[in-house]
Amino acid sequence: MTAVTTVVIVDDETLVRYGFELILGAAPDIDVVATTGDVDAVQVIREHAPDVVLLDVRMPRVNGLEVLRELRTLPEPPAVAMLTTFDTDEYVGQAMELGAAGFLLKDTDPEGLAEYVRVLARGGVVLAPGVDRTRLFAARPPLEVPPISDREHAVLRLVADGASNPDIGQRLGVSTGTVKEDVRALLAAFGVPTRVQLALRAAEAGLLDG
Repeated sequence: MTAVTTVVIVDDETLVRYGFELILGAAPDIDVVATTGDVDAVQVIREHAPDVVLLDVRMPRVNGLEVLRELRTLPEPPAVAMLTTFDTDEYVGQAMELGAAGFLLKDTDPEGLAEYVRVLARGGVVLAPGVDRTRLFAARPPLEVPPISDREHAVLRLVADGASNPDIGQRLGVSTGTVKEDVRALLAAFGVPTRVQLALRAAEAGLLDG
């Protein structure tokens, strides 16, 4: 039996909430358990404990960044992707620094939306196609990309897709222990503590393109 990914959508625009709920509701392995666009966002998320939250970064009555901050304090925080109208929104970079696992434009291709949610649920990251990374990561100092091997590059791409160490090993034809060592080396090379942050650094460096 396929595991079901639970989702909460937080957006002040009724049409966006309805549209995303309709699209995701068509996927048998995704359940939109709640939608809201009001000041009760954190309460709703606490009550439903979803796997994934799609969170509008700018709302009149709710500060998306503050919601994200509160969610990161939960014992088991959900994976959060920020929703925005423009890929140049400066708040998105701040959200990434606060622990968001990516961002999506509100006009995201409906056919890809469900897969983005699945990637988030697996622990991967999602970035809207065609985004200007120089704006997205403008708040960071310039990233010096460490030298990595071809296999480490392949591991990096699969980490960003949310693949587990055993899955990565199977796909690359190496042992799980080897993958663990590669991931440990990549975390050290990029100076980050988590796989999500590693994937975001890889995206920042353009290592996930193509």
